[in-house]
Amino acid sequence: MATIDRQTPTLALAHALAAAEHGLPVFPLSATKLPALRSPHRGEQPSAHCRGECGLPGHGVHDATTDPAALRALFAAAPRATGYGIACGRAPHRLIGIDLDVDPAYRSDSAGALRQLALQHLFTIPPTVTVLTPSGGRHLWLTGPADATVPNSAGRLAPGIDIRGSGGYLVGPGSVTAHGRYRLAPGTARLTPAPCPRALLRLLTLPRRTPTAAAAGTTHTQARRGEGLIQFVLAAHEGQRNTRLFWAACRAYEHGFGDALADALTAAAVRTGLPEHEARATIASAARLTSGRGGETDGAA
Repeated sequence: MATIDRQTPTLALAHALAAAEHGLPVFPLSATKLPALRSPHRGEQPSAHCRGECGLPGHGVHDATTDPAALRALFAAAPRATGYGIACGRAPHRLIGIDLDVDPAYRSDSAGALRQLALQHLFTIPPTVTVLTPSGGRHLWLTGPADATVPNSAGRLAPGIDIRGSGGYLVGPGSVTAHGRYRLAPGTARLTPAPCPRALLRLLTLPRRTPTAAAAGTTHTQARRGEGLIQFVLAAHEGQRNTRLFWAACRAYEHGFGDALADALTAAAVRTGLPEHEARATIASAARLTSGRGGETDGAA
């Protein structure tokens, strides 16, 4: 576990400035890997989700910038920041993060799952920037074309593989968290993010499945249940947001429409003040928990 001391915020800013010099939009993170600046809209009714239009800092990934002066101001407002996040999907690199987890709960090898996908769909992951995580996982950095929007996902490509795309972020190398330090893998420091193979890009941008004709008779019922679950999440107060979201996601997966409702549940959770990446992680946990009880576990995007 890395030591967090007085020098940690200074080093975090230095690493963030270096990333910004390479065209990567960045913002400060806390030791919990969450945005270090609190939202200026805390306590307000979630009638609209501000993404920085108000002009104030505290909007998470939407604060990300490559401007050194603006970045210094963000870190000055977050003196306890211990790391930085890199916004994915933003020009010029339009970064796509392939997060290979090593959580035993997945009961599978995420790196092996990616190799199997590569064999099935005839692509090769090129040499690229790779970041080692404190848990033993890896972040592979790839770039996407301007005309492709890659959504964030958790376990949809394969168990243990999370994708960070538009609206998501990766913890930058040099960041220190409560669990340790993120660092560049040996031999990748001088590489630039490689273009995402076309076959893999197609997998990452596949549209969500629509109900089949056989399921058409239950669509209306599912829609009513889904609306009720969304309202249940929207009614959450601080301190119960994660719990309500997890409960609602479990019910959705148990009834066979978890993937179809995932985006709506995420949006509802974000409206209550939960960070998007945290909401998606909670929903992914619900999907894994219910996988042995007949829940919907198909990871196709």
